[in-house]
Amino acid sequence: MAIDPEAPVLRGRDLVKSFRSGRIDTPVLRGLSLDVCPGELTLISGPSGCGKSTLLASLSGLQRPDAGEVEALGELLWSLDTRALERFRLHHTGFVFQGFNLVGALSAVEQVMLPLGALGLSRPEARERALEALDEVGLAARSGLRPGEMSGGEKQRVAIARALAKRPQLLFADEPTSALDAVNGQLVIDLLHRLARSHGAAVLCVSHDPRVVAHADRVLHMEDGRLLDDTRPGAAEGNT
Repeated sequence: MAIDPEAPVLRGRDLVKSFRSGRIDTPVLRGLSLDVCPGELTLISGPSGCGKSTLLASLSGLQRPDAGEVEALGELLWSLDTRALERFRLHHTGFVFQGFNLVGALSAVEQVMLPLGALGLSRPEARERALEALDEVGLAARSGLRPGEMSGGEKQRVAIARALAKRPQLLFADEPTSALDAVNGQLVIDLLHRLARSHGAAVLCVSHDPRVVAHADRVLHMEDGRLLDDTRPGAAEGNT
């Protein structure tokens, strides 16, 4: 799918989401709209409970909003049936979560190979691509290790390699550094930023981590289900 490097590849329009507890509905997204462009690391920041993760889930096709629409790579996600939505996520998106989501019995290279078979790659092709991705995140020499033999930072880098090996145009990261120490957190942030720049992916990251702000191309500050600010930390003062 050809991508215009200047045009948004992900658009959320008038997104609304509430959660019900007993008889009480709690609004989480309140008519929120945004565009996300390729080749950038976009950060969604804000206090706990402001709706960041719900927004990420709605934009990535994991959780249907109550109202509004998401257009991703020209597809209206919430107009797709379940099978088409799963196929879209498989072929075009990558996910990195706080909890790594690794399989305990599999080696690093097997973790990364896992989604590639579903993409139609042969086992040799999948292994070659998985090793390339592990090399890109600095773990080529540790490709045979299982999660129990790796540090938290190494596990998260395996998770990033697994997403990277799919060559996604959209990558979603939910609190990817919150379980990591300073050194490993910095490595993960650098990798996400490099993925956006060198692979032309649109990387959308939810995080409380102030280190991410310094590396983000764009920061969207969210409170009470709304976007309050849209800034570019590296831009000239007054240019947002």
